[in-house]
Amino acid sequence: MASTSDPYPDPCPFCSNASAYPPSPTSPFPTSPDRTKVSPNCWLLLSTPHVLAFLDILPISPGHILLCPRKHYAKLSDLHIPHTPSTWLEQQDLLDRRKTSEELGCWLPILSRAVCSATGVEDWNVVQNNGVRAAQVVGHVHFHVVPRYQEGREGKGEVALRSWRMFGRGSREDLDEEAGDEVAGRVREALRVEVGEVGRAKL
Repeated sequence: MASTSDPYPDPCPFCSNASAYPPSPTSPFPTSPDRTKVSPNCWLLLSTPHVLAFLDILPISPGHILLCPRKHYAKLSDLHIPHTPSTWLEQQDLLDRRKTSEELGCWLPILSRAVCSATGVEDWNVVQNNGVRAAQVVGHVHFHVVPRYQEGREGKGEVALRSWRMFGRGSREDLDEEAGDEVAGRVREALRVEVGEVGRAKL
């Protein structure tokens, strides 16, 4: 559990996801990952050597995705190294941070297109929170990709649409297992289509 001095969960749930779902040498998109390998469940969408994406278990709206580095960095600013590396280990760390930053930037637009295709929305948020006062709930840097549904308009599939909500703690509900399975499957398929369109060599 988190202490009063450290409000974030311990152990880090995103690090648990990273450990439980190593990258595949054949595809960044898992075919049918076991969501029960970790607790709470993880609806994995993307797994590369440097980043992961999965459904938010307290979604603001159906299709709410989290994208995070595989390695633990608390805040976005931690991905930057302000000095020239002097040792081999520091050089490897710098290369890892640079590659992670590149992959985050590469995958955000692809995930955005995929979530729009999978849910049928035309509007979405990409949000990144740093620190407790900025509504960061897990102390592992991550980006939210949140579909925004038009009032009175149905999305794809059987997911129940919810009204617009702000970030942070509040009245968000746990992700329903069946709804999670459904939307995760559609997002994975949309990701495969997107990568096929943009070309695997660019990734």
